[in-house]
Amino acid sequence: MPTEPALPLMPPKNSISVPEISRPLEKWFSETRRDLPWRKNRSIYRVWVSEVMLQQTRVDTVIPYFHRFLGQFPNVSDLAETDQENVLKLWEGLGYYARARNLHRAAGIVMEKFNGIIPDQPEQFRQLPGVGPYISAAVMSMACGHPIPVVDGNVLRAACRIFALEDDITRPATRKKVAALLAGQIPENRPGEFNEAMMELGATLCTPKSPDCSYCPVAHLCIANKKNLISKLPVKTPRGAIPEHRIVVAVITDSSERMLIQKRPEHGLLGGLWEFPGGKVEERETLEGALKRECREELGVEVEIGQEIKTIRHAYTHFKIHLTAFHCAIVSGTISSPLPTRWATMADIIALPFPKANHKLFPALRAEKCE
Repeated sequence: MPTEPALPLMPPKNSISVPEISRPLEKWFSETRRDLPWRKNRSIYRVWVSEVMLQQTRVDTVIPYFHRFLGQFPNVSDLAETDQENVLKLWEGLGYYARARNLHRAAGIVMEKFNGIIPDQPEQFRQLPGVGPYISAAVMSMACGHPIPVVDGNVLRAACRIFALEDDITRPATRKKVAALLAGQIPENRPGEFNEAMMELGATLCTPKSPDCSYCPVAHLCIANKKNLISKLPVKTPRGAIPEHRIVVAVITDSSERMLIQKRPEHGLLGGLWEFPGGKVEERETLEGALKRECREELGVEVEIGQEIKTIRHAYTHFKIHLTAFHCAIVSGTISSPLPTRWATMADIIALPFPKANHKLFPALRAEKCE
């Protein structure tokens, strides 16, 4: 069944007086747009891949990943036919791995249910895994010409300033209000250019700090600029302190110098990636005590804790970790785990998809192999 649009496309009741921004915005965009690889060929597949990668990720970071990904999987058929592990390996370091898993699943569905043709209608495209309001609006407008406004973080910030919205941008209602306001602006014959121009404005000029209003193509229309409210908008509820966790992992080696690794569950944080066994240190636990408990729970074995290898720090979006790796030896029990588990050489490990935090341990492990 067709899905209902997630964002309203009618202006809100009692809406503010809205300046007409499309013409100066598109003129500025046509003259100053950045030369980005996904703008050179507007196939629905290329736009889709780029927009999935660009979610919560900087453009400069995405560019080399986009080139590698399209070089390996130039079309939806190639993507559908490969193993998920190959997709995750190419995605390695880009983060938010659910995006990669969903894109791979969606490619399979396109081949099975849509005869290999990516749907060009919003109702059908929204049925694919990982396709939410943002991805749908971006791909359908830029590649297929549907006049659906895109509302990402950059657009949200710029729009709140242009229209002087004092609503908290962390609230879903604010995102809906912005979408409704932009729905009245987006031109039916060039919706993709308008959406890209809004995103470009937020990314390059209407930045969170020190926005460059002197070069803004709609500064003369911007209500916040006229009322000297730029520094006060957008309104955003401060985020609480980011929690920090202590993590311990075991580097268990067999007689052939291979290391024991596990594959994380498909769903959840870092799903489908390989890692060294271990986990979170609970309150009042020592690092060694926590690692023995984790090996007992995850692998069904008792271990002897050896020399510390390294402690690294790593930040995720909503928390930070201090991860310590120890050499360990199995002293009793037989390895038994509900998760895929294998012995791997250093070369194997380099070839498999691993979390970035584990990657920070690799130089120390390679150095030991060379001693």
